[in-house]
Amino acid sequence: MKRTKHIIRKIESGSIAEEMGIEQGDWLIAVNGQEIKDIFDYRYLVQDEYIEVLIRKQNGEEWLLEIDKEYDDDLGIVFENGLMDEYRSCHNRCIFCFIDQMPKGMRETLYFKDDDSRLSFLQGNYVTLTNMTDDDVERIIRYHLSPINISFQTTNPKLRCMMLNNRFAGRALSKVKKLYDAGITMNGQIVLCKDINDGEELERSIADLTAYLPHLESVSVVPVGLTKFRDGLYPLEPFDREDAKKVLQCIHDWQQKIYAGHGVHFVHASDEWYLLAGQALPEAERYDGYLQLENGVGMLRLLIDEFEEAMDALKQDMGRYAGCCEELSMVTGRLAYPYILEMAEQMMKIFTGLTIHVYAIRNDFFGEQITVSGLLTGQDIIRQLTGQTLGERLLLPQNVLRSGEEYFLDDVTVDEMERALQVQVDIVKSSGYDFVHTVLGK
Repeated sequence: MKRTKHIIRKIESGSIAEEMGIEQGDWLIAVNGQEIKDIFDYRYLVQDEYIEVLIRKQNGEEWLLEIDKEYDDDLGIVFENGLMDEYRSCHNRCIFCFIDQMPKGMRETLYFKDDDSRLSFLQGNYVTLTNMTDDDVERIIRYHLSPINISFQTTNPKLRCMMLNNRFAGRALSKVKKLYDAGITMNGQIVLCKDINDGEELERSIADLTAYLPHLESVSVVPVGLTKFRDGLYPLEPFDREDAKKVLQCIHDWQQKIYAGHGVHFVHASDEWYLLAGQALPEAERYDGYLQLENGVGMLRLLIDEFEEAMDALKQDMGRYAGCCEELSMVTGRLAYPYILEMAEQMMKIFTGLTIHVYAIRNDFFGEQITVSGLLTGQDIIRQLTGQTLGERLLLPQNVLRSGEEYFLDDVTVDEMERALQVQVDIVKSSGYDFVHTVLGK
């Protein structure tokens, strides 16, 4: 019988695996005599204080390693395939799918539609449950893996089948009850489409989802993203200011009801709704600990608060930066531009030697309705900054780049941008502290 083997790509320095002589290029065969199907099995089996790990070395030798460790200590092994199994693609044909709105000719990986519950656990991806088998649900429950992030869209089974173009999409909601009964922590999302799952349907969905408190910790409501590449796709319209006000009123009303009974706000609007409606962002307490930052929920509030804390801290050490003198520039999406500009102006008032040029980049690549910085491309930035005053450095938000890489969505590299614009490019991490420190060159 052929045994499943998982190739090891990297061993973390100072880890248990390094101490045991496990090396890059070795193969993991089994843990505690059990073959590993995927990352679910591996993460569960290596938790114990005593484990036996079967490794096949590159010369063909097999080592059975007995390991004593603290409960939950990681071995420090990074696998060639992060899931330790094939990635599962999405079987839905959602009317709002962003990938269907991508232009042709981009790198192949950008067109892969995942709907894998294991990626939900590992990376925080949202899954529709339609690709999750009963065995997957049982393994999540057995291993008590959480949180699991679920893309609901609606709790109306018939409407959900229509929105996902999958006749099983309504039935898949029954899996939420199984996860709830087992005490699995969940977070939810609703991608809102105008005149489809908003209004009364949104009211129904929020009401239904409150039944899963407290294990369903939060639900975000985000507007559908519409690019200019929608030929032949389901006709969807963008939300306007009045629409955004209605959505926020619905969410705020539910927050008050739910907070009175459960002590949490539970349902949250993404930042886009407040900017579109022209309303002030909620205070930090309304975000219940920022459970959905990756969905753009509370990202601007947290950025502003961290920025103000960092500026207050600098007042203790103003002498160190009194002579700070530099001209630099930064880019952002049109959505966050007013806030980034205000932060830059505050810094220039205090550090009078600073000159900061803030540029809002129009998204010509995907279309002007896409206003977030995370979907900006290198070519749009280069084209719109050519001939502009950039100073000694150009600051870019980290989310314009692929995770851990120096490539933009359109495969333009940071080096190519530096050469095209003849300026040093610095990357600003996502926090307000990093914003201040990067501007000051700290």
